[in-house]
Amino acid sequence: MRLRSLLLTVISVSFVTTAFSQANLLSAKSPEEIGVRTEAQKALDNDKPLEYGYVDDRDIMYSKMTWERVVLDERVNFPLYYPVDTNNIGKNRRSLFDVLWNSVKKGDLENIYDDSYFTAKRTIKDLQASMSKIDTLDIGYEQYNADGYVDPEYIIKTDITSYHISAYLMKGLWYFDKRQAEMKYRLIGIAPAAPDVNFLDSDDEANKEPIPLFWVFYPDARDILHEAKAFNNENSAVPFSFDHLLNSRRFNGYVYKEENVYGDRKVTEYISENALMQLLESDRIKEKIRNFELDMWAY
Repeated sequence: MRLRSLLLTVISVSFVTTAFSQANLLSAKSPEEIGVRTEAQKALDNDKPLEYGYVDDRDIMYSKMTWERVVLDERVNFPLYYPVDTNNIGKNRRSLFDVLWNSVKKGDLENIYDDSYFTAKRTIKDLQASMSKIDTLDIGYEQYNADGYVDPEYIIKTDITSYHISAYLMKGLWYFDKRQAEMKYRLIGIAPAAPDVNFLDSDDEANKEPIPLFWVFYPDARDILHEAKAFNNENSAVPFSFDHLLNSRRFNGYVYKEENVYGDRKVTEYISENALMQLLESDRIKEKIRNFELDMWAY
């Protein structure tokens, strides 16, 4: 009986490792075959995002919408940020921003929005001004005044890349499911944030404040984020998908806004110029949400 249990465990672990490790790495006959799964492997894996369970509005006893800022300087958030340099790394390793932005440019992610309420859609053309800038050197202006044209080497184009992304803004709903009697979290939207492209080289800290580039309705991006894998520092043979990483809240963020009677005002609007008190207010909001579940079982 013990032997049978041991065999089942070994087979299960082997299957999971095969399903999640870099495909075809040890069996590839050429570098081009690394990461390419056969049709038989795809059919066997049946690799799809875990479906959300249906939640009826009547099942929600309590809910609170929050907006969080996930700062990428924190070590726990590094899997969302790296790699920033893709020249010397395999195609299977990309940062969260590269996954989202490349999907937008390819048309795989069709709907992108201007704000977290998803009221106005944006297009690639709309985003060009906020994603890149073009500067002309002084010698280029001199050439234009003298000859009427500017050589390409005197024109510098700067694009927002993964390196410039300093935070992610996330909108999510905390709710108490009375059928399962537990507090749950559902991610609603996500936005990469970076400094204004026109002030990337500025030394003024005020100009380095990250602003959201575009908002994505998270359910639209789940299939894309499930295919993309984040690095697992504990075991590189079993990487996490970005969808799993975000849905399981394997990141650290602080609440910068909650839905409230004041028009969903931000914490900075009523606690200004005091970073410590703003962080304490974020903790107070989180504690208030957690306490609702605890109070359900307090007599």
